[in-house]
Amino acid sequence: MQTIQTALNAFSAGDLTNNALAFFATLGYASERQQPLDEKTFAGFSAYLNEEISFNEKNALVQDWRYVDLLFQLTESELSEQQVMFTGAGIDDRITSYLFFVIELTTENYSRTALSQITREVNKVFQIPVMVLFKYGAVLTLAIIDRQPHQRDEAKDVLRKVTLIKDIRLQNTHRAHLEILADLSLPKLSAKFMLSSFLDLHHAWQKVLDTKELNKRFFKELANWYFWAVDNVTFPADEEKDEAVRNATSVIRLITRLMFVWFLKEKGLVSDKLFEQKHLQSMLHFNDDSAYYKAILQNLFFATLNSNMGERKFIAESSGGRNNQHFVHNVFRYQPAFKTPDATIKELFEPIPFLNGGLFECLDKQTDEGRIRVDGFSDHPKNVLRVPDELFFGSEHDVDLNEIYGTKNKKYKVRGLINLLNSYKFTIAENTPIEEEIALDPELLGKVFENLLANYNPETRTTARKQTGSFYTPREIVNYMVDESLLAYLKTKLQTETVGFESFTEVQPTFFGNDMRVQQVFEIPVSNSRWQGRDDDLEAVLRDLLSYNNTPHQFTATETEILIKAIDNCKILDPACGSGAFPMGVLLKLVHLLEKLDPDNAKWREWQKLKAIEETKTAYDIGDKHERENRLHEIHEIFEDNSSDYGRKLFLIENCIYGVDIQPVAIQIAKLRFFISLIVDQDFNDDAATNRGIRPLPNLETKFVAANTLIGLEMSGLKPNGMVDLEKKLQEVRAKHFGARTRQTKEKYRLEDKRLRTEIADLLKQAGFPET
Repeated sequence: MQTIQTALNAFSAGDLTNNALAFFATLGYASERQQPLDEKTFAGFSAYLNEEISFNEKNALVQDWRYVDLLFQLTESELSEQQVMFTGAGIDDRITSYLFFVIELTTENYSRTALSQITREVNKVFQIPVMVLFKYGAVLTLAIIDRQPHQRDEAKDVLRKVTLIKDIRLQNTHRAHLEILADLSLPKLSAKFMLSSFLDLHHAWQKVLDTKELNKRFFKELANWYFWAVDNVTFPADEEKDEAVRNATSVIRLITRLMFVWFLKEKGLVSDKLFEQKHLQSMLHFNDDSAYYKAILQNLFFATLNSNMGERKFIAESSGGRNNQHFVHNVFRYQPAFKTPDATIKELFEPIPFLNGGLFECLDKQTDEGRIRVDGFSDHPKNVLRVPDELFFGSEHDVDLNEIYGTKNKKYKVRGLINLLNSYKFTIAENTPIEEEIALDPELLGKVFENLLANYNPETRTTARKQTGSFYTPREIVNYMVDESLLAYLKTKLQTETVGFESFTEVQPTFFGNDMRVQQVFEIPVSNSRWQGRDDDLEAVLRDLLSYNNTPHQFTATETEILIKAIDNCKILDPACGSGAFPMGVLLKLVHLLEKLDPDNAKWREWQKLKAIEETKTAYDIGDKHERENRLHEIHEIFEDNSSDYGRKLFLIENCIYGVDIQPVAIQIAKLRFFISLIVDQDFNDDAATNRGIRPLPNLETKFVAANTLIGLEMSGLKPNGMVDLEKKLQEVRAKHFGARTRQTKEKYRLEDKRLRTEIADLLKQAGFPET
């Protein structure tokens, strides 16, 4: 891997074409079939193309192309000269070569979607697959397209998924990226796979770049760590008395919190120093064997991510040296563990923005019955909490997990969780069926739930999958379910929302003379939709809209308004949502639809403003204009200060998407995925701005709920008097809770929510509805 690192280092200076050729040669790919462009610009690229070939310059972001060159064409003849592997026989003789291009882009960062889009446009103008090496800033991205023959027209190819090894650092390259590149090298592939044709090579690339295999490897390591950890931790027994259950759920909670922070680290919101053992040794006294979990992670979770920037401080002490802020969780604790407490807090924690969202609210609570500790965030000497440092930084060693896995005399390797996470590359953007980064994405949070919680019953130490009904739905199945659900819904809306009325007069004779008539005027509903009686045509254009492509939609301005309104008004409930696979699939697909229907968000933004005006009408009419002004200003900031998708996602989550599951930890993971989805589209280019320009996350407690949906309420007949008003008030309270940020405000709306729900339950009981 050192030769790969050296080749990457060379990109920092020198000729880009020569560096790219040397890089690919290091991986075993070289060819004398070279036809470099005369001019290394888009103009030179355009001149190289056949004049009859059209090229979508907008989709390809050609205004950002600083440099472009055709490196070489790799064919079976070149490969057979380098390796004894190819016989020339292929399943599909048309896929017998690849073109290699290098493109340098002007700005520092590019999204996975933008790079995939460029890759697709470049591939559209060549008859053979094109691999693109992008350089921008101090990183490279390698893009490979899955290009398959068209089933109906052999002269055409289908451009399927684009796979990217993204943001490969030129200096100090992430070990995971070096390993992936090494696995892609020709010597490694020829040793692992039977390669007899270029198509075999293409398939080998796909197997190496399959994120499913990456996920499996990660889950295997994480599962071993989990089973090792549950036998070596101690959490307070105040709420859960069963030690096995308590340790299992507490370790799952630890994993999900830490992995969310890991995604924040990928976004640049959390410093790498928090996870570097050598750096931490200069800051911490590691006298307590749980020093890292207590002083670093608990202070990060509860006193940093859950408190406002500029207001963070250590717990206050009375004159007797005892703290007087019991169960105040947004203050730092464990001060004696730090060598220089104030300096450490300033360096490690102060630059991290307040995130809110309930993710990192400490679960320790004060009740009428007394104090109940769950997380054990306390520096009291009697605090029962132990999470050894070895669980985070321990070197690889063998542990006995034979009883858990049902094996005999097998050795299982484990290493510290921080070391494990550091060996993998993470990305905060969820992969889609048409573009995939070779990294661990937020979907793995759902798979953590599947592989750990669902596979292990801490009470019996056996599989619990069948008992809980926990099965993770693959992304391809989720995408199909989402498409079919939205297709049926939108199809109905387009065929019924444009209904008008047609009047006609019926004249009937009377018994009072032949010349007298009775006139009756009738109005019957008549649809003026052009899709009436054209179900197949409408389904075709809707499927095109749902597809991940760049083709313009085929709807009129009026139909576009209907679709946008329908999207905002839809209510999507998954009654057994697990870790959120279906709700997240719906969110991503609705965002995609809005981007196609309303690229600049003009209509979506205006619709949110109109709703805000209507919702604040009562306050406005009585002279209180502040609520409306504040709402409209907030909407302006949401759209102006972040990416286009952020405004789409936030209002879709608030208005449209709901999930219920019987398992609280599954609900927690579902919420985590939605929080990550919002974080990925937030822009923070101004560190001097309030909270570094990051909007605190919404509260999703009323959007994703732990409950048993098999227990229903039979609502036959009219609702009791007063219930409609109570439901409206409950809706208003939950809308305010969604955006609440302080602990006091959130608690205020929680209590009001509980009071209103109790009143509704009492009304139903009085009206004779059965209790549940």
